[in-house]
Amino acid sequence: MKNFALIGAAGYIAPRHLKAIRDTGNRLVAALDKHDNVGILDSYFPECDFFTEFERFDRHLDKLKRQGTKIDYVSICTPNYLHDSHIRFALRHGADAICEKPLVLNPWNVDALAQFELETGRSVNTILQLRLHPSIMALRDRVLNERPIDKVYYVELTYITSRGHWYNISWKGDTTKSGGVATNIGIHFFDMLIWVFGAVKLSEVNDLSANSASGVLHLERANVRWFLSINYEDIPDEVRLAGKRTFRTLKMEGEEIEFSDGFTDLHTKSYEEILKGNGFSLLDARPSVELAHRIRTAIK
Repeated sequence: MKNFALIGAAGYIAPRHLKAIRDTGNRLVAALDKHDNVGILDSYFPECDFFTEFERFDRHLDKLKRQGTKIDYVSICTPNYLHDSHIRFALRHGADAICEKPLVLNPWNVDALAQFELETGRSVNTILQLRLHPSIMALRDRVLNERPIDKVYYVELTYITSRGHWYNISWKGDTTKSGGVATNIGIHFFDMLIWVFGAVKLSEVNDLSANSASGVLHLERANVRWFLSINYEDIPDEVRLAGKRTFRTLKMEGEEIEFSDGFTDLHTKSYEEILKGNGFSLLDARPSVELAHRIRTAIK
């Protein structure tokens, strides 16, 4: 049984991490969030110590260490712009980090964290759960094994996840904090596309606004036309009439690649691999971080 601490316990994604820690047979000993709406802890780790102040959380982990209770992992579920700092905190405390997407906002942050890994002897793991999705794994195998090996596919990716007015008021609407739509809702898909179809050769950005983005990616094995949006109006009429607020589609050569289902346990699978020493590393995360940064700073 490993000891975990978690930063960002009141966040949207935290329950998936709490479930993963529990379902892999481990223990959450301390959690932090400046908001105290964390009743979800009762469903997973009611004995977990909870803090709303970083300083007291830091002191508590230090006290536990001196008493012989070492924190093995720190799970990070905080706003994107805080990931870099909280990863450093974990490594300084002698723990490995497990960080939600995006790992960091800028490529040079990845380089600095690599140096931190060398200095502390600890590791940084990130959640790239689409790489563990059965449909995406099957697609990658298909692309790698199909002939001719230099075939370039035509791919279309559309992801619309409608958000209310709150979105642009929150930190997610601040590009300096979230990285914008392409980073905040797109980075998993960019990582998936690079993992399946190879490195980026050229990125063209056609549209880049607060609520949507689109462009064309030229990868080693695919030319990808992509569109991301948080606008409800962008969802196809038939989907809206069905009462749905999210639309996701991935097509290769006109063939729909179905991957809407199967997301339920991907965080748990991610934790299982991390605990076996097979987590996704800084090196794994870097290409999508570089691409999202390139899109965010594109000059149209």
